[in-house]
Amino acid sequence: MREYKILPAGDTALIVEFGEGIDRRLSRLVLALDRRLNEAKIKGSIDGVVETVPTFRSLMVYYDPLVLTADALKARVDKLMKGLHLTEQAGRVWRLPVCYHEHLAPDLAEVATRTNLLPAQVVERHSAVTYHVYMLGFLPGQAYMGDVPAELNLPRHQTPRLKIPAGSLAIAMTMTCIFPLESPCGWHLIGRSPIPLWDGRHDGGALLAPGDQVNFAPVSLREYERLLAKVADGTLKIVPGEGSNGAAVGAAA
Repeated sequence: MREYKILPAGDTALIVEFGEGIDRRLSRLVLALDRRLNEAKIKGSIDGVVETVPTFRSLMVYYDPLVLTADALKARVDKLMKGLHLTEQAGRVWRLPVCYHEHLAPDLAEVATRTNLLPAQVVERHSAVTYHVYMLGFLPGQAYMGDVPAELNLPRHQTPRLKIPAGSLAIAMTMTCIFPLESPCGWHLIGRSPIPLWDGRHDGGALLAPGDQVNFAPVSLREYERLLAKVADGTLKIVPGEGSNGAAVGAAA
């Protein structure tokens, strides 16, 4: 039996907690239980589950107490946890264009200095990783992705910026994010992506989901501007692709 705790979160939610750290193994446990609960909901073998929300190391399960009691939900979670199988890759695979040009990366030079690297080496190391989407949060569609290479691990700024542009690519500690909307930010800005991660006009809205794999493809400033123009006129499409050996694949047209 895998170790986990079930904790109350008010009278309409439970938290299934798998550990205290942030790593891909815990995330796969969270996502495996999330899939099982949603499969049971779709099949009609469990009623009253309203929504599930994966986080770094836990799953928040919202339920309707008029349909499903907390004790009954706990019992069902215990049953689903038996024989829970992990998968190395639960989600889709994406390759997202990012421009690391200094005009769009106000902290790139500082990151390079603090890590004893050249700016080009920071870009090389950051874009060489296939990142795991741990969770969505803070802003609609914002994906917290790990794991940033150890040599790029820096704490947040002591004084956050009051406003950064949508699409800003940032790093802090072991995480990297593309901020989908204009926002305050205390992370280190090292680039920008033309790909919108949130579109409230469509069901779901978010491009990425927990469990997805993401690789960043460096593009020139000119290519970034071309892709941004295609986003503006509605002719840009980005789709997940088939990956092999952990490599992310996508297509922008």
